[in-house]
Amino acid sequence: MPVWAWVLIAIGVVTVVGVVVWQVGVRRRTQKLQQRFGPEYERAVEGADSRREAEAELRERERRRGELEVRPLSSAARERYLAQWTSVQARFVDDPRTAVVSADSLIQSVMAERGYPVEDLEQRTADISVDHPTVVENYRQGHRYAYTAADGDGATEGLRQAMRHYRALFEELVDPAADEPLAADVSPDVAATPPENPTQTRRVS
Repeated sequence: MPVWAWVLIAIGVVTVVGVVVWQVGVRRRTQKLQQRFGPEYERAVEGADSRREAEAELRERERRRGELEVRPLSSAARERYLAQWTSVQARFVDDPRTAVVSADSLIQSVMAERGYPVEDLEQRTADISVDHPTVVENYRQGHRYAYTAADGDGATEGLRQAMRHYRALFEELVDPAADEPLAADVSPDVAATPPENPTQTRRVS
């Protein structure tokens, strides 16, 4: 067999191996993102033109989050925010619309003290999704209800749901255990049931 034929065979083998290695790398990156973001991964894919675009956006979230100096709350700050949340929930009985707007504001205050930028809603949700990918949808839903409430169009049951959505994220933000890397998040499907831990807050009746 002529030398040029062996060269072509070698090139073909190297190409095939390269493609296989590339495909394995892509699958591993996909699996890593799926494990990191959970349901937020599927939401990103559904909202993008392609899976590659969605994964690039999620990696950008990770990169940006890595540049933030996010820190846990001090014990004093945690107790202060828990007391404020209890007050907000108590206010819901007499003035649910104001209570929901106050809850939205309190969430932003906690995020700001922890080191998350809070200037832009979309950026807030993107940043928080890296650390709390399972409950971030609660924040989106809660904010939608809060926006409706600010316009004066929110029904009481909708406002109640907003408070429950907010509570899921609030408890994650003030819970010291949730600061551990890749901590398990509360599922949006069970957001209405607060965990039994020291950061448990009083239910909205």
